[in-house]
Amino acid sequence: MYPKKFENLILAFQNLPGVGRKTAERYAFETLNWEQEKREEFVNALQVLIEGVDTCKVCGNLSDGDTCSICSDQNRNHTLLCVVQSPKDILAIESIQEYKGVYHVLNGVINTSKGILPEDINIDSLVDRIHKDEIKEVILALDPTVEGETTSLYIEKLIGKDVLVTRLAYGIPMGGHLDYTDSLTLLKAFQGRK
Repeated sequence: MYPKKFENLILAFQNLPGVGRKTAERYAFETLNWEQEKREEFVNALQVLIEGVDTCKVCGNLSDGDTCSICSDQNRNHTLLCVVQSPKDILAIESIQEYKGVYHVLNGVINTSKGILPEDINIDSLVDRIHKDEIKEVILALDPTVEGETTSLYIEKLIGKDVLVTRLAYGIPMGGHLDYTDSLTLLKAFQGRK
């Protein structure tokens, strides 16, 4: 129905999560109506996918060079290390404007059913960094899933007793109702009560 080039544009938009055929068509028509300058800006922004995104050599976060802005910030507490699954988790934590330490991105979690083992994620550099940088506390901020818990336990065993290891508290969300809360969340809320 559409010309081949336009159909390819629609198919490209369909690769995005949550974008079906109709939404992809809307995106394609929208970009078709853009001014030439706006189209070029869009294409240039996508060019990073071909050239590759830089990652921080220290923590694994996305960066514009060798070191990200967080690792190079001398005002942050470099003895406090928060371990996260992906760079987007850093954005979530930074949005609360409370944490002033540094991060370490694992780029995944251990998931044996999918064949993801400890050597497939960024754990070895974490252990090296803990000892090299004289880290005093490691905060494990991984998703409260089976895979997140497995990864957290594995990291705790690797680190040993030399460094304080803490985890984010789990519990009932603000505005939540006890009768809708699953039993595991309720159990964690009771265990982590203040």
